[in-house]
Formats: sequence, structure tokens, C-alpha cells
Amino acid sequence: MSTQTSSRPVGVDELKRAWDAVNAGEFRTGAGASKGPRGRGTATADDWSPAAGEHTIAVIGCAGSVGASTIALAAGLAAAAPVRVIECCSVTASGLAAASTAELGLHPTDWRQGKRDHVLLERASEVLAGVDEIPLPIDAENETQLTILDVGWEAGQLLATDCWLAEAVRTADQIVLVTTATVPGMRRASVALELLANHWQPEQIALAVRGPRRKKWPRGLEHAGGPAVRRALVADRCVEIPEDHELAVNGLDSRPVPAPLISAARQLLEPAHLPTDTSESA
Repeated sequence: MSTQTSSRPVGVDELKRAWDAVNAGEFRTGAGASKGPRGRGTATADDWSPAAGEHTIAVIGCAGSVGASTIALAAGLAAAAPVRVIECCSVTASGLAAASTAELGLHPTDWRQGKRDHVLLERASEVLAGVDEIPLPIDAENETQLTILDVGWEAGQLLATDCWLAEAVRTADQIVLVTTATVPGMRRASVALELLANHWQPEQIALAVRGPRRKKWPRGLEHAGGPAVRRALVADRCVEIPEDHELAVNGLDSRPVPAPLISAARQLLEPAHLPTDTSESA
């Protein structure tokens, strides 16, 4: 009986690391894939791509608490079915935790699913330490699927990380940057626009600005964002997102999303020529 031998010596330290990995539940399951302590997959850039006929929109907040998850949900409600919103952040940072009107439970891929009218909501079920720990999306069930990626990470950090989400954002059909009608908000939008300019044509990037209508912006606000923001404004790639006091206080929950917000989000879908939902339910 012959015995196979390793092609190279295996050191004690490597054996110890392998044993520790087994005890922690970390198993190599294929090229470029691994399992974390709780069975979560660590995705690589080539692990996921949209299905044929699947349209993707990436919604990115230029700063925290600017309303990116609200815009992502409103865009989903404004779009015609089939549509899903994938919230790509840690469970501790979720803005959609209370947004479902019907919970569908935990999918085997570790995504927690819910429904809101015709929109399927998918959000992480675990604490994620980095953008590269986000599980791979569930395969689309429909041939003509709109997938809205609610990107819960800063644009610079995302694009500097080798992960499926960074690649999905780079190849998305459309980008929506969400910011506020403030000087810091415009400055952050300018930085994000400059970062994204290496990957998309200007017409593929829309700017959603939450606050008063543009004609009521304080003097000098348009110039606070520099040339990148001014180009977006001149090209009419800016959508005004109305403030809603109740939504600002309570966040997203099972109560209806304000109709003016859905109407504004519908404008974000127009450049991509996506079918929209004309019903009034939200």
C-alpha cells in the first residue's frame, strides 16, 4: 500500500493554524472562498455578477445618516416589480430592520428577507467587521430583475477593498449618490463624485440631495461642492429629496413612505429607462 506525501514540508506553526481554523469553523471550500467563524462566506471580486437581464442600481450615502436606505427603499417602491433592495451593511447599521411589512425569515445564505409591497428586502443577519465580509447576494429569481444595492460603506473604503460589492458597484448600470443640502454634504458629494469619475460616465451618476428645494438653498451652497457638483447641477443630474419630519424622527418602519419621497425617487429611475409603479401604495 502506497502513501501519498505532501509536495512540501508542513511546519508545526502551519499545522497549528490549520487546527485552530478547524476549531473555529473556517474551512476552505474552493478557490478564493473561505468560511468565517459562523459559516459566513468571505467573497472575492469575481464571486458574483448580475444575471442576464438583471439591472443593478447602487445607492451610496456620501456621509452617515443622509437617508441612503430611505432612498433605496423609495426607489424600489417607485419601480415596477420584480425589484429587490439588498442592504449591504452590518446588522448593527441597518436602516431597513423595521421597514418590512412581512418578515420572510432567514435564508440559508444568511440574508434575512422581508417584503414591503412588491419589494423584496434583504439585509445582513450578522455583525460585519468589513465590507469584504458581506455575504454573496441570493441568485435573482426573475429574468428581468431590478436589484438596488443599498451600499452602507464609505465610497473610498468600498472602492479600495477587493470584494464582490466593490466590483458590483463598478459595473452597476447606475449610481445614486445621496447627500444633504449643507456645506459639509456638498463637500462630501464632491469627493464621492471625483472617486466615481474613474469608473462611470457622468450621465450614469445621479445626485440625490435631501433638504429644501434648490431655489431655497442658502447662498453659495451650490459652489461648496466645487466643479464636480456644479457639473451635476448644470447637467440636471440632481434630484431634490424633500424633508419629512416624521420620517426623520422615527426612521423607516411599517408606516407608508411619504408620496413626495417616492415621486422624487421615481425621477432617479428615469435615466435608466426603468418601468415604474404608478400605484399609490407604499
